[in-house]
Amino acid sequence: MKSRTGILREARIRLEKSDLPADERNKLLDLLHLLTVSLDDEAFVDDNFAHSLLDAIQENGRILLVVEQQAAELDALKRITRNLTSSLELQEVLDTVVKEALALVKDALDAHIFLFQDEKLVFGASIKSNGEKNIVYSIPRQNGLTFSVARQKKVIIVEDMRNDPIYADLPAPEAGSIIGIPLMMGTRVIGVMNLARNRVGAFSQSELRLLTLLADQAAIAIINARLHAAVSQQARSDVLTNLPNRRALDQRLEEEIAHASHSGRPFSVVMMDLDGFKVVNDTYGHDVGDDVLRAVASTMAQSLRSTDFLARYGGDEMTLILPETDLPQASFVTRKLQTQLHNLAHPLPDGKTVCMGVTGGIALFPKHADSAPGLLRAADEALYRAKRYSRGNFLPAIEPTGELHPVETDDTP
Repeated sequence: MKSRTGILREARIRLEKSDLPADERNKLLDLLHLLTVSLDDEAFVDDNFAHSLLDAIQENGRILLVVEQQAAELDALKRITRNLTSSLELQEVLDTVVKEALALVKDALDAHIFLFQDEKLVFGASIKSNGEKNIVYSIPRQNGLTFSVARQKKVIIVEDMRNDPIYADLPAPEAGSIIGIPLMMGTRVIGVMNLARNRVGAFSQSELRLLTLLADQAAIAIINARLHAAVSQQARSDVLTNLPNRRALDQRLEEEIAHASHSGRPFSVVMMDLDGFKVVNDTYGHDVGDDVLRAVASTMAQSLRSTDFLARYGGDEMTLILPETDLPQASFVTRKLQTQLHNLAHPLPDGKTVCMGVTGGIALFPKHADSAPGLLRAADEALYRAKRYSRGNFLPAIEPTGELHPVETDDTP
């Protein structure tokens, strides 16, 4: 006959020698300790009680660990869902995905995403355990992990990168293991998420479940972000020319005013009308006129700097924003536009060709106006003067004269 304390002591010895995982064993040892200090030493039971108690503790401990693990996974899934639905901007979504991936795996070294479209992989986002973000530190190889995951549409795990054939052609592969997971919408792969860690070996079932759940949520979030971008682009684009529309122009103008006010550098706004466009419409019809307008818009857009902003204001009227550009520089840009349009010989249905001329007005911030409506009015007034008195040229806006004040006179005789 053994005391309860002795039985629990024997159970502790057996438990310490068991092959249970360390985390699970430590939890059960803590439970045994609580039982030991809570029981008195007066009652006696038979020897079978020790075995029964140990079996019960082990079984209940396993159940407890499974429940705790499932609860942790549910918490992680709720956090992932909340974070991935907090933004519809694609880059923010991608940054969130790699950050969440890094948090799911112990000893994670880095995580990155490549978007997959038309059999091409394009860098999306990355993060390292030291906090470095969006550094393209590896280019996918045609026979490498990322392309293999995209083409095979399945998870690929490399338990030892230094001794796996998929990394055989690399001079010095990283030490550790890596997992590649396809981001899929139905049967279509839209990207690949990779996560590397600095130790070799398999990933746990819990890690695989969470990473797979993250990949599923990431695919949905990426599709939603792309749809949002497409809808936003449509709302800000002119249907005929595909140039930004008036709504996009107003927004960009406010942004340039804020930037120029902060930097102290001027920028120019140019209002333009096509010369002879009405004749084309009246002679050949609106369908031909639309073709000419599309060709003109494309030619203008290709003639500009990447920082310039060309929008369709309405009809055949275009508006151009030239960041950090003064009047002499704006005049140079407009002359270049005139040359490009002069060289554009657009074919007409009767075999003839048409070359469009352009007339415009230029307003400078803050010289001619310091607000968006004021700049547009100043440039439009200059355009009106140019069309009336100097067609085919670009005229600057007239500087405001300021407020008028009555002249004080001395009425003393």
